[in-house]
Amino acid sequence: MTAHPPVAARHPRTRGRARRAVTSLAAAAALVAPAALTGCAAERDDDDVYTVLNSSTDETYHRWDAEAMARCGKRLGVTVEQQSVPASQVMTKALRMASSKSLPDVVQFDASEMPVFAEAGGLVDLRTLGLSTDHVPDGIVDFGSYRGTYYGAARSVNTLALFYNKDVLAEAGVRTPATWDELRRAARELTRGKRYGLALSAGGAEDGVFQFTPFMWSNGGDERELDSPQVVEALDFWKALLKDGSLSRSTVNWTQADVNDQFMAGNAAMMINGPWQVETLNSDPSLNWGIAEIPVPEAGADSVAPLGGAVLTVPRTGDDGRRRMAGRIVACLTSEKEQLTYALNSWMVPADERAAAEWRAQVPALDALADQVATARSRTDRLGAGWPAVSLALQSAFQSALTGQSSEAALKRAQQRATSGN
Repeated sequence: MTAHPPVAARHPRTRGRARRAVTSLAAAAALVAPAALTGCAAERDDDDVYTVLNSSTDETYHRWDAEAMARCGKRLGVTVEQQSVPASQVMTKALRMASSKSLPDVVQFDASEMPVFAEAGGLVDLRTLGLSTDHVPDGIVDFGSYRGTYYGAARSVNTLALFYNKDVLAEAGVRTPATWDELRRAARELTRGKRYGLALSAGGAEDGVFQFTPFMWSNGGDERELDSPQVVEALDFWKALLKDGSLSRSTVNWTQADVNDQFMAGNAAMMINGPWQVETLNSDPSLNWGIAEIPVPEAGADSVAPLGGAVLTVPRTGDDGRRRMAGRIVACLTSEKEQLTYALNSWMVPADERAAAEWRAQVPALDALADQVATARSRTDRLGAGWPAVSLALQSAFQSALTGQSSEAALKRAQQRATSGN
């Protein structure tokens, strides 16, 4: 399995699941709030054993987390154990545990889902537990915040970048593109026979939305106004790539994993993807790949991509003593040293600026990824728990626009759907 991408990359959401996510806030409010307000915690068999609910079901991630928790437990004089479920089940599992007053001490949420739990009042402000954000970039602080309150601490973050086959570009005499015009021209020149110039995910799931946001945001678009000229122009750019023949028409069905498969098979000279693919890319020693920031509309503009990853949160269990220790566990797991260890294992970028500087020195091949993270932002930054409705609306817009409808019409409908929830 590849390294730890955002939930979207590992578990593409179906339309049904995305629609359910829109109503999950109501479910969270119903289930979390009573558990938080009673002030009662479930009885513990062992007061020195603390539990972390996470999505580390992959053997390597489960082992890395177990080792980190063992180190932190030893340092703090307690036992820290993980309970791992598939990423798509973390929220529902946490909601059930809240309902039965059996919440774990720490929950690792995908950052795009954390606001739902926070909105319902089920999480503790980490700053009240002594966690500092002094060496964390503002974008990553926002990534773990909801309405200005810091609920989630990230160990590492990820984002998207432009991956390219160095040998193919060199043979064609094509320079790594930095602007949309350069990307379109390069993609046309690199399209030969069965090989497309570029591969990306425009599927009807969160994968496609994750991949569209760099084009939308870098062009000045805003998820609160999906039918703005800036968003229309970004989607038109995708349509132009498709019209040129530089993108496969199958792009509307591809997940990010599919995109990586096409790139590794030599069916695409470039791709938009994330660092969770690095482990797989490195499994083929003959593949000479490079990485760059995602091209921007005009030279000099910031390339603004989405932050992905998970955050560690402390639920309201009603036990102040355990809550304080849970905060210390989160602080240990997100310490500079632990972040660097985790990031070097997973190819992600440390959230702490000091750890990120050391990470750059140790993995210079991914330096562009750290640059991309520096300007990246959270998908839920402006909409919070309202993000799932926008995501669902955008997914439908891609499918319509890339199969014939005008971008303007597709995005006008998307804005109506996002606003109405239908």
